[in-house]
This record gives sequence, structure tokens and C-alpha cells, in this order.
Amino acid sequence: MLVKIFTDGGSRGNPGPAASGAVIQSAAGVTIAHVSKYLGKSTNNQAEYTAIIIGLKKAHELGATSVSMFMDSELACKQLNGVYRVKDPEIAKRFLEIKNLMHHFTRVTFTHVRREKNTQADAIVNRCLDAQHC
Repeated sequence: MLVKIFTDGGSRGNPGPAASGAVIQSAAGVTIAHVSKYLGKSTNNQAEYTAIIIGLKKAHELGATSVSMFMDSELACKQLNGVYRVKDPEIAKRFLEIKNLMHHFTRVTFTHVRREKNTQADAIVNRCLDAQHC
């Protein structure tokens, strides 16, 4: 089963209160699940990476075999596609966790999208931040 995952992470301040969110859709674009996580004090990049992790974990729970991942973090996308190196030790831990999670699927792709194409994931992050829990 192919799923599309739209992820976003955000912090109010950098670092500051942060949250991550992911929207899982069927191949046809129908939302089948979403997940979010309040992180406490964290950086925006850490929140972006955590969103990818929680999205992949949820897709695995749902039985997905192939994942097309979409994110508005150009940095995370380029790092996961091997264009940029990961230098930050905290991001490197999350990067490794993502690489390990990818073994659950036959295929995982990472695509950068503009913010206006990622509004559902952004809304989940903001709701989580407003509530300060998810």
C-alpha cells in the first residue's frame, strides 16, 4: 500500500516550544490518519525531523509498504536525499532513526513542497503548540 505523508515541525522561538505533525493520505489523496507530538523546548530543525519520524512510524502501523514523503523543510529534504551532509549531532541522531525506519518499506521518497502545499500538517503543528500537548 502506497501512502503520502505530509510533515511539518515548528518552534516558537528557535529554540522554543516546539511540535511536530504528519498527515498520512492514501495514494488517491484521502486523509487516513494524522499524528502530532509536543516536544517542549526544541529547535525548528529538530521538530521537522521528529515529524518525519512520527509520520513513518504511523505509516508502518497502518501497514504501508511504500511512502512518498512531502515536507516544506528544504534542508531536511536535501539532507535525507544526500545532497547536504548532516553536521548537527542532535539532527544526526534523528537522521539515523529515519534511515532505520526506512527499512520497514520497499520505497521511501522525500520531496520538498512549498508551505502553501503543506497546510494540513502546518495546522496540526499549530494546534498542538496552542494546546502544548497532543
